[in-house]
Amino acid sequence: QVQLVESGGGLVQPGGSLRLSCAASGNIRSINNMDWYRQAPGKQRELVASITSGSSAIYADSVKGRFTISRDNAKNTMSLQMNSLQSDDTAVYYCYARITSGVWTRDYWGRGTQVTVSS
Repeated sequence: QVQLVESGGGLVQPGGSLRLSCAASGNIRSINNMDWYRQAPGKQRELVASITSGSSAIYADSVKGRFTISRDNAKNTMSLQMNSLQSDDTAVYYCYARITSGVWTRDYWGRGTQVTVSS
């Protein structure tokens, strides 16, 4: 059974940094794109950053220049380095991946990790 588990959330002051990690485990044959999403209270879930298996990345305009997404294909992990954090970055951050397990390809989500930016 495939699982995605996030880690690294927490409380940070404005201007600070955090690094989120996502680890995929289970019967994994291959992982296509991996994404970070976030959902703030009262708002819809939004895409923060996405990275292909070849490490091509895209970012939401709101985080360009501040966040960096990366992945380690050998370890089935993904990270999000978040710098210059602002109060608007406060949200639950979710890891997403499209994973082939056996003969099936489907979407997987982590349970989320809370990021709170506050003084």
